[in-house]
Amino acid sequence: SNSSTGDLQCCNSTQDSQNLSSTVLGIFGLLGIDVSSITALVGVTCTPITVIGLGGNSCSAQAVCCSNNSFNGLVALGCTPVNLSL
Repeated sequence: SNSSTGDLQCCNSTQDSQNLSSTVLGIFGLLGIDVSSITALVGVTCTPITVIGLGGNSCSAQAVCCSNNSFNGLVALGCTPVNLSL
């Protein structure tokens, strides 16, 4: 469940930190997140991937590895895409 840069997450979508939607910017404002400090992908509506390869843990959206998941899945910061088919 860990990758070299953080925890594996399955996110409904990811957004480039330099081109965030107004919805995500609003969430950042409510959570007090400094947008200028974000440099990697942002995961939106994420759930943890606990065990790869076992039933019930497949990710049909975007699998990412994120360094900051402290916002209860609403957003995840510092994400990089992961290929789960390896």
